[in-house]
Amino acid sequence: MLTASAARIRKTCPDRSMEKRNGIQKNAGSGGLAATKRPRLLISPVALQTARAFTAWTHRYLAPPAAAEFVIGVQTSDTTLVGVAFVDRPAFWAFDVGSTAEVVCLSTDGTLNACSALLGAAWRAAQAEGYRRLIAYTRFDEPGTSLCAAGFRLVPSPLGWDTSRTGEVARVLWEIRVAGGRA
Repeated sequence: MLTASAARIRKTCPDRSMEKRNGIQKNAGSGGLAATKRPRLLISPVALQTARAFTAWTHRYLAPPAAAEFVIGVQTSDTTLVGVAFVDRPAFWAFDVGSTAEVVCLSTDGTLNACSALLGAAWRAAQAEGYRRLIAYTRFDEPGTSLCAAGFRLVPSPLGWDTSRTGEVARVLWEIRVAGGRA
């Protein structure tokens, strides 16, 4: 297992020209060119109980949060819920300064661009509520592609920070801030 400092070196936003080809449906369009079919995604409010049930059904390793300051959902044009994001105050006391919110859980069914849509909507909603910074964590083994697409940036881990003694999976911190602001 790599240390958190190795994660910091390895983690960068991917080159946008190197798109993954997982699950993108291509159909022959006019002129023989391949056109990509992507579902239209709509942001919607979601009841906490519905979001918790969706997360229990779709998330690989996290239990649904018991509470959140607000919950946002994303659905397809036929009103099928395909993802939810829970936003709350930061769990780490040093970040809980009143101007920072945290995406405590984000869960989708794998629909293309659902994570990025949820993260962008969570940031807009957090700004509307007066927050100046939004943070999120990923596991070391997750690429963070959706966070990069939504405008988040990687926060370098502090020197000496490591999870090897606790047995936990290393986490990577991401943030997005109001331009020119301090949170």
